[in-house]
Amino acid sequence: MPPRIPYSEAGMALKKVFLSLGSNLGNRRKNLTAALEGIERESIHITARSSIYETEPQDVTDQPWFLNMVVHCETHYLPVQLLAAVQRVEHTLGRVRTGRPRRGPRIIDIDILLFGTVALRNERLTIPHPRMLERRFVLEPLLEIAPTLRDPITGETLSKRLSLVQNQGLRKGGDSGVPPLS
Repeated sequence: MPPRIPYSEAGMALKKVFLSLGSNLGNRRKNLTAALEGIERESIHITARSSIYETEPQDVTDQPWFLNMVVHCETHYLPVQLLAAVQRVEHTLGRVRTGRPRRGPRIIDIDILLFGTVALRNERLTIPHPRMLERRFVLEPLLEIAPTLRDPITGETLSKRLSLVQNQGLRKGGDSGVPPLS
């Protein structure tokens, strides 16, 4: 594993980000573990991670349940660079984006939920994640590792938003088989 990079070459401080990881194809737990390892290889240092949750699919419901988790990370990347890095991890693990139904089954999905207090919207990336507040599989693990977190745009507590999506199927899946943070 490459050494952790505390500062970018330009001398910029580390940025704090939250990523969501999900998998519903193949060995889902192994896919999450491989994604965590790939994230670290991209010089994105994981500082905290949630438990793993098994969650029912949203939008496209005729597919297997997902395993989901959220990680808090530090990185020297800017938002679009971070997007490219997590997409490299997805690609390395076999994620295919073309010719597949949007929001359909996938071996791995890594989304940028929050990037510090940045609000960004362009053709490639929206931060905060545009559906984050509608997804129990995001809010539950996110609040597990950051219970006082607020929406950077509205200032609303995320715990308040979680109460609105309690009807979405979710069960804590335990962490057996996923190595601890090093």
